[in-house]
Amino acid sequence: MRNWLFLIFLFSALSGFSQTGERKLVQFSGIVMNRDSNTVVPYVTITNQTGKDQYYSANYKGYFSFVAHEGDTLAFTAVGYKREGIIIPINLPDNKYTVLIKLQQEIINLPAVRVFPWASTDEFKKEFMTMKFADDDLEIAKKNISRESLAAMIASLPRDGAEMQGYNFQANHNRLVNRNTNQRLANPLLNPFAWGALIQQIMQGDRSREQ
Repeated sequence: MRNWLFLIFLFSALSGFSQTGERKLVQFSGIVMNRDSNTVVPYVTITNQTGKDQYYSANYKGYFSFVAHEGDTLAFTAVGYKREGIIIPINLPDNKYTVLIKLQQEIINLPAVRVFPWASTDEFKKEFMTMKFADDDLEIAKKNISRESLAAMIASLPRDGAEMQGYNFQANHNRLVNRNTNQRLANPLLNPFAWGALIQQIMQGDRSREQ
């Protein structure tokens, strides 16, 4: 009985080996792309399910190339994409087979997760009772335009370009005004004190002539 089982097992193995050996080897190549955006999908895992789960991988440009048999079933898997399968045709006219694989993007909706920073309800109540509420927009605006806040900003903030331009313009204007005033005062014809001194000298000259 054991001999018969051994012969049956040996015959099955030899028949399977002969069937595998009869299949022609082909150079299986191609590119994996996104079906919606027509962009390449990098690093896709390719599983040869017929060849005892042989694994291959596409490069960063989505290109792959390896040796397989005619009739092999290949599965393409990638994170975020649906599984896609293909069977290499039999009796190909050449020992090369090139395909373009398009994967459908898969959207997975995860359930919402609520994270609480408190370990228990008592800690939440304690934190809530001692919580300091932030000021509203009106209170923030009042604090920003208060006298103390403006004085602190004037003392600490540097002058900007517009302020320095106004300061330089005012300084130049004052310098020109003072220069013109000094010139007017230096002219004796426009000096009232000079006119008073001249009139006094004339009057003294008249008195001396009368004497």
